[in-house]
Amino acid sequence: MNKRRLLLCTDMDRTVIPNGEQPEHKKARQRFYDFCSLPEVSLVYVTGRHQNLVEEAIKHYRLPMPDYTITDVGTKIYKVDGDEWSEIEEWARRISQDWNGVSHQEIEIILNGFSDLQIQEHEKQNVHKLSYYVSLDINHKSLLDQISKCLESRGMNASLVWSIDELENIGLLDILPRHATKLHAIKFLKKQLKYALHEVVFAGDSGNDLPVMGSDVAAVLVANASKDVQLEAKKRAIESGNEKKLYISTGKNSDRNGNYSSGVLEGIEYFMPSFQELFKRL
Repeated sequence: MNKRRLLLCTDMDRTVIPNGEQPEHKKARQRFYDFCSLPEVSLVYVTGRHQNLVEEAIKHYRLPMPDYTITDVGTKIYKVDGDEWSEIEEWARRISQDWNGVSHQEIEIILNGFSDLQIQEHEKQNVHKLSYYVSLDINHKSLLDQISKCLESRGMNASLVWSIDELENIGLLDILPRHATKLHAIKFLKKQLKYALHEVVFAGDSGNDLPVMGSDVAAVLVANASKDVQLEAKKRAIESGNEKKLYISTGKNSDRNGNYSSGVLEGIEYFMPSFQELFKRL
């Protein structure tokens, strides 16, 4: 019996979706599609997108269908079977405890006093996620500290996830239950599906991927990630003693360029040498 297997958890935008400024290798996406079609691989998209936007991206960019999706920056987990998406309710029950009974609407009212916050579109919100736009001209670290203290004073256990939309040149702030991050969701799914830690690889590119980059989960940072994200990922990995669990793709040691899905595959080859034989077939 072949016990070799992989739970591949990857961000979408600017990770496997080539919607950044850097060029995509012309063969990378098809190779990624073929790799994810192998029976040894279970694919999980881990994204800030909601379900409809995930489905649109899969069709538009001709991406492989996932087995599971972690959407809305970790606040929802779905099992995907063709066109059927089944939300895992146990995850929703777990993370709801962090907000201590405070509703989405009540949190929005609480944060109305912060004039630097601009609420994002309705479809980008859900029961366990408030998303805001923030100008890059302000001191976002000071703002996040003020918001965190404000929510703590009301008995809430929240996680504030900061990232930057480089194409739109705007800051993105997601307010989630403390245990609703991408990292917590990946570990929950790993346990539910009975994968060992060494059988899990994550890939990402942006600020909201950093909690995973500094963890004990094997993490791939694609080459097109910004220099700031690369430096912060290295810093977090070193500080947590998980430097060997972080790989930053370069494209230098292969016929690929390290960007997007090319970088994801490069990282998998690094962390999963037992898959070398399978890569030769692609």
